[in-house]
Order: sequence, then structure tokens, then C-alpha cells
Amino acid sequence: MSEKILAGRYVLVEQIGIGGAITHKRPGQPTYAESYPMPTHNEAIELVLKLLTDAEWGVIKSVDEIGAVGHRFAHGGKFQSSQVLTQAEMEYLESIVPINPLHGPPAIKGIEACRRLMPGKPLVCVFDTSFYATLPDYAYIYPIPYEYYEKYQVRRYGFHGTSHRYVTERAEKILGKPLSELKVITCHL
Repeated sequence: MSEKILAGRYVLVEQIGIGGAITHKRPGQPTYAESYPMPTHNEAIELVLKLLTDAEWGVIKSVDEIGAVGHRFAHGGKFQSSQVLTQAEMEYLESIVPINPLHGPPAIKGIEACRRLMPGKPLVCVFDTSFYATLPDYAYIYPIPYEYYEKYQVRRYGFHGTSHRYVTERAEKILGKPLSELKVITCHL
């Protein structure tokens, strides 16, 4: 799909486990916004799939039209690029929850819900930290005891990389110059 087709379309689920709200926006169409009880990520993903396939509000006829599911994951640890999620990748993501305690557990629950509700669909993960994966060690090692890096993986990872990557690539395209010829500062606001 082109950027124009995708622009402005989204389904947003919020307050999982503490109430539940869903918003479905389509350009040129009324916005659907309702509150629903969503005690877990399973109910949230079920609701998203129901809304996406709804006769009035949906954008696809069947879940079978979904070829893959993409997940944004804030902290990818060692991952330097997007990954198709296998059992090994999931085990690694679970192992780094101690350095990603806020975003890791709910992201893992969302991935697990998609795996249960859409078995066999490829699940792909994009990591905010991968944008910074090529930082040299002098830029990512903090001036604290080195054992914290070795034992606990405490280092600078960088965040909001998906946003910075997109803005950087758009600047390159809009300005019509390769990034190597530009001096660009991006801000995630």
C-alpha cells in the first residue's frame, strides 16, 4: 500500500487490564471509538480482529487476509535489525525483561496473544533500539563500573529509533540528497 492509503488509518487499543478503550480511524470515514472491558491482551487482540473484519467498520473481509503481524518492541537488546519471531527470539526477549521492565512484559503479552489468535501467521518484530546498534563502544559504555555492563547489560541503547529512522529517511527523500551529504538532527516529540 502507498503511504497515502495508509496515512491516517489506525486501530488504537488502550487501558488493557484497567478498563479498555478502542479507536478505529479511517480517512474520510467516521471514527469508531468505544470502551470495552479488556482484562487481557487476548480480549484486546480479539476486539481488534473483530473490528478489522466487521461488515460496517472493517477494512478486510477475513483474518485470512492478514499475511503477517508486525510488532514494535521498545528494547531489542542485542538485535540489530527486525526479526521474524521464533521460539529462540521470544526466549531472548523474555530474558531481557530486567532491562526492559516497563515495555517488555506487555509487548510479550501482545505477541503471545497474536500467536494464539492467528496461529501460523508470521510475527515480525521491529526494535526501537536497532537504530542505534552501530554505536561504537565509547558512545554506549557509561562511566560507571564496567562490571555493570558485563553483568547487567547496563549501557546506552537509544530509544524511539523507529521514529528517528523514519524522519531521517523522509528528510533524505524530501531533500533529494543521500544522508551522507546531509547534517540532520531529529527530535522525537
